Amino acid sequence: MGEKWRQAPGGGVGLTIYTDGTMGGEADMVRRMRVGQIQAAMLTVVGLSGIDDSVSALQNMPMMFHSLDEVDYVREKLRPVLEKRLLEKGFVMLFWGDAGWVRFFSKHPVVHPADLKKAKLFVWSGDNHQVDIMKAGGYQPVPLETNDILPSLQTGLIDAVPSTPFYALAGQFYGPASHMLELNWAPLVGGAVISKKTWETIASPARDVLLKSVGEAGDQIKAKSRAESEQSVETMKKRGLTVHAVTPEVEAEWRKVAEEVYPKIRGSIVPADMFDEVRRLLQEYRSSGGKTKNE
Repeated sequence: MGEKWRQAPGGGVGLTIYTDGTMGGEADMVRRMRVGQIQAAMLTVVGLSGIDDSVSALQNMPMMFHSLDEVDYVREKLRPVLEKRLLEKGFVMLFWGDAGWVRFFSKHPVVHPADLKKAKLFVWSGDNHQVDIMKAGGYQPVPLETNDILPSLQTGLIDAVPSTPFYALAGQFYGPASHMLELNWAPLVGGAVISKKTWETIASPARDVLLKSVGEAGDQIKAKSRAESEQSVETMKKRGLTVHAVTPEVEAEWRKVAEEVYPKIRGSIVPADMFDEVRRLLQEYRSSGGKTKNE
């Protein structure tokens, strides 16, 4: 993508990528974009919700989505309104994506919801609503930045982490947290944004080239991330990860817990209108057998 940006009309656009958390956590990256220290960032819903909380509807509704096809369908349906709201806050959405399912990694086996209540659980720093809801549900959330996960597991500050398998492998979380519950808790959704101020300095012909290339890159990132997520589980199993399968009875336990917190999520973490629209879209998708007239 960077190479195509450099070849864009009007002299091209240079792309310098900062990796390994050098720009801080997601809230830090949003703040840096707002003051012009960086111009663009690839964020999860955690960071995107810091721009506009409507985006939280794509991720912060545990066990709402039954498949990644449902995630794709709802995201595409919501894109126009989400991108409009982000633009009104000063950001242009370049592409959307996801990294597969968030699952629970823990130091000790976590199979039932009651097991998770015994663990000190990582949550993203700055998500105060989520912390309050989890505490009310009897859980022990510990707000941290993602860079602090591994050392916090090693020191005992936390015992469990909701993470995609690929990130658990890359971040080496599976070492101290050597148990994984094979439960599709929620999709890890995100995307790349650029500040509107920066976007408007780019000549119109170049923008067309940029948008085409970011669309292609986004599709590749999503496809590779989903594949890598499953491959990562197999790699970690060979290195000592214990995977706990989920029976229909256990899944029903977790679904009951998730559904009990929906009323608390609606209107606090996820805006009520977006929460209701996600449920409507899922009902539409499922009632059509996974196919709709405009697909």
